[in-house]
Amino acid sequence: WWKELGLAKELKFARDQPVKWYIWSMACLTDPKLSEERVELTKPISFIYLIDDIFDVYGTLDELILFTEAVNRWEIGDIDHLPDYMKICFKALHDMTNEISSKVYQKHGWNPLHSLRKTWGSLCNAFLVEAKWFKSGHLPKAEDYLKNGIVSSGVNVVMVHIFFLLGQGITKQSVELLNETPAIISSAAAILRLWDDLGSAEDENQDGHDGSYIRCYLNEHQGCSIEDAQEITITLISEEWKRLNKELVSPNLFPAAFTNASLNLARM
Repeated sequence: WWKELGLAKELKFARDQPVKWYIWSMACLTDPKLSEERVELTKPISFIYLIDDIFDVYGTLDELILFTEAVNRWEIGDIDHLPDYMKICFKALHDMTNEISSKVYQKHGWNPLHSLRKTWGSLCNAFLVEAKWFKSGHLPKAEDYLKNGIVSSGVNVVMVHIFFLLGQGITKQSVELLNETPAIISSAAAILRLWDDLGSAEDENQDGHDGSYIRCYLNEHQGCSIEDAQEITITLISEEWKRLNKELVSPNLFPAAFTNASLNLARM
């Protein structure tokens, strides 16, 4: 699928790591029977990384604004004003999302297109907020960074796709709750974002500037040592684990396979 898509050739600046992307799927969905779902899930995961690289490494702010507007409108005939590399990416994203929606509808009788479009729009909106912060040289407060970073982690995109690919417990009520990013998703996202920020963007050999919780915290609390900021970050991770564990043992609208995927994602 990845080779046929041809995006690695077209978007030379972006990461080309399909095995790594598949490992996320494998970690989230451990049931041997879910092979097809793991393959399908790897597709949106690859686009999270691709779009992240467009925002962090390559796109100008004006281009990023246009791309975000295009994703929020979701009109394939409305992308003529985008630069070529963004046209290619948006068309591939659009086609993949429609294909997954069609498969879910055929298998489970629910068309998830509205939810999938919404989560891609939210992701690009969050990426754009970060791009504006860091291109202006303005670091946000640590709390504001984390609130946005929970969305820009891409966890919501992954979990929304998992929910529909599993096809269990799909009701109007559960879909509405899913669309509001419940704690079962946001806590896993906070854990991922904060652990990621304890490392650094240098791990990815990128030139991008997408900030970190620790950097924002140090900027906000002048005189605080980096060790203290790291301790505070680890304490926050611990709090999010408590919140996630509470969700896992409390009655909720989501099937066990979905809540287990959230737990596995946080573990990974």
